[in-house]
Amino acid sequence: MTFSIIGRCTETGMLGGAVTSSSICVASRCLFTRSGIGAALTQNITDPELGQRMLDLLENGANSNGMYRAKNVISQVVADTDYIDWRQLVLLDSSGNSAIHSGAKALGKHASAQGFQCAAAANLLANEQVPQAMVTAFEKSSGHLALRLINALEAGISAGGEEGPVRSAGVQVAHEVSWPVVDLRVDWDDDPISKLRTIWDEYKPQLDAYVTRAINPESAPSFGVPGDL
Repeated sequence: MTFSIIGRCTETGMLGGAVTSSSICVASRCLFTRSGIGAALTQNITDPELGQRMLDLLENGANSNGMYRAKNVISQVVADTDYIDWRQLVLLDSSGNSAIHSGAKALGKHASAQGFQCAAAANLLANEQVPQAMVTAFEKSSGHLALRLINALEAGISAGGEEGPVRSAGVQVAHEVSWPVVDLRVDWDDDPISKLRTIWDEYKPQLDAYVTRAINPESAPSFGVPGDL
């Protein structure tokens, strides 16, 4: 009941992901990013703790050489975690290397795909070609990382999507600061991916200004909105 993608922008080093599901609040439970470290997804009978754990292992160095390698982290988590057969994990490190674990008890038709600086995974699918369609769309698209990730979600829908309709979606991007510079979500909507694109179109022109406000308020523009953040 979930399909998702994580990716890296080779031009900027941005790291991010996008996810959609028939369940409510999917992005808050499944998608995690950390600037300069990686992007992680935990889904299929979700344990949100695993998202943060994978990023912590990346940040602390997952092997004796202290390398930020996704495959080392996934191997360690699979070896050390209870109920791992229920979990589907996707991880991308700061170099764009990816790794995936799909447990033996992943729901329904499930599949995954890895591409250049990206990886996708899904469960309870209408067909097993959905993750590859997402990877292909990501690789072929251009522009801001958030837009490319949303494009990939749309490609997943076009390729068949889940067995049933999706109800929530989200996109998150980390870059240079300690918080996600993009963290947009749509919950319990009949067309969450289209609405997510609309919200992104509204947010994109304001993104840099919000970051500037946090770093240097004196040089930040004001939009003149009551209760302006």
